[in-house]
Amino acid sequence: MKEPKATFSIKDWNEDDRPREKLMAQSKAALTDAELVAILIGSGNREESAVALSQRILASANNNLDTLGKFSIKELMKFKGIGEAKAISIVAAMELGRRRKESGAVQLKKITSSQSVFQVMQPVLGDLPHEEFWVIYLNNSNKILRKMQLSKGGITGTLVDVRLAFKNALEIGAVAIILAHNHPSGTLKPSVADKNLTEKIKTAGLSLDVKVLDHVIITEQAYFSFADEGLI
Repeated sequence: MKEPKATFSIKDWNEDDRPREKLMAQSKAALTDAELVAILIGSGNREESAVALSQRILASANNNLDTLGKFSIKELMKFKGIGEAKAISIVAAMELGRRRKESGAVQLKKITSSQSVFQVMQPVLGDLPHEEFWVIYLNNSNKILRKMQLSKGGITGTLVDVRLAFKNALEIGAVAIILAHNHPSGTLKPSVADKNLTEKIKTAGLSLDVKVLDHVIITEQAYFSFADEGLI
């Protein structure tokens, strides 16, 4: 009796042909539509790889993702190798794409001054009973890419991992950062530790070509800017 062929699982492909590895090594833009769908389904059937099966599914939709997004679970399950779980994965991915398109591009807020930093961070830090240290990551237009809490401490201070601050910056492609933390006591005067930490982060940023634009101390009603006071 002839042995049945095994399904073509992505993990069994040559490394150069694996879409997951290709996405990691290059970028999502480098993958074809079929390769992206292949990642969703993970494996093909006994006669064809996941990419080949994905190419056939796309061909039935005239290679149009909008048309593919209209396929039902039952329609997708007509393709050999597409069970209910794989069909659901495709339908869910198409729906996410539709919702993303519907929501439109997010308008990034631009930092233009220490006052704008205060407006962004006061609702986050202003009335906390403990200290938190945050980093605002900016693109080359000073628009906010992301805000991240770097540490959370007690009433009088918090420990900050400088390496983590720049690891995050490099991962999201930030070219500049702004530091922000709160003083639950309400005092706006920076401590010696605040000044030393700012200098330490600024020096680390120089070697990575990530500029530290400001360090803003936030209280409930007011703020202190290192940049405005010529301390950075």
